[in-house]
Amino acid sequence: MKKNIQKTNKTVSDLVRDYVEFDFSVQDSIARGYANISAVARLIKPFVEERLSRKVKIESIIAPLKRMRGRYTPQNSGMKDVISGSVLNVRTHVSKISLERTRKTLSSLSNILSSYHESLIQVSESISTVTLIFDQRIHSEIKRIIPSSEILEEGDDYAAIIVQSPKEIVETPGCIAMFYNQLARRHINVEDTVSCFTDTIIVVKMENVSGAFNALTDLINSLRKAD
Repeated sequence: MKKNIQKTNKTVSDLVRDYVEFDFSVQDSIARGYANISAVARLIKPFVEERLSRKVKIESIIAPLKRMRGRYTPQNSGMKDVISGSVLNVRTHVSKISLERTRKTLSSLSNILSSYHESLIQVSESISTVTLIFDQRIHSEIKRIIPSSEILEEGDDYAAIIVQSPKEIVETPGCIAMFYNQLARRHINVEDTVSCFTDTIIVVKMENVSGAFNALTDLINSLRKAD
């Protein structure tokens, strides 16, 4: 069945810019000048041809990419301001317990919140599960409160990286995706995460905390230097 592609009045240059705006890794490579322009053009070519419903020459895509090189800035400059204004904090030796969301666990959670609120780093709740991230030192105490039959997953070899950003992050799209993208490019798995107002809490394995911290620091510093 043939796709129903909506016609566009945009030029090849417009579509190249659109593609770059939606791919953070391409943005970074162009902004920092290490992109292989021909390879990026080949990547973008199917996208442009689909939108225009016609074939285009690779040279017509290379040309706007070359114009971007060395002076590319994302259309959303607010994202750059938010990320460059962010600071990092790290909590090592953190535990995680995921539970079934039942009346029992919600009752237990209430007791935990009242007794250990200073040691809790993150509590996230979905329709079917509740996840607690907390100081490793109280792991055994937390387990005594929680029905063991309700535990889905647990571990005590984690670290929490807390990214504290300016309040503008609440209304600026793309910021949190940039943090995650930076970690993905370093092959670092995010074990758990939550966004709470201006804080983004990212949980990784202890073995990855140094790499994750360096990756996020590099991102923040690169945007600060770009000011």
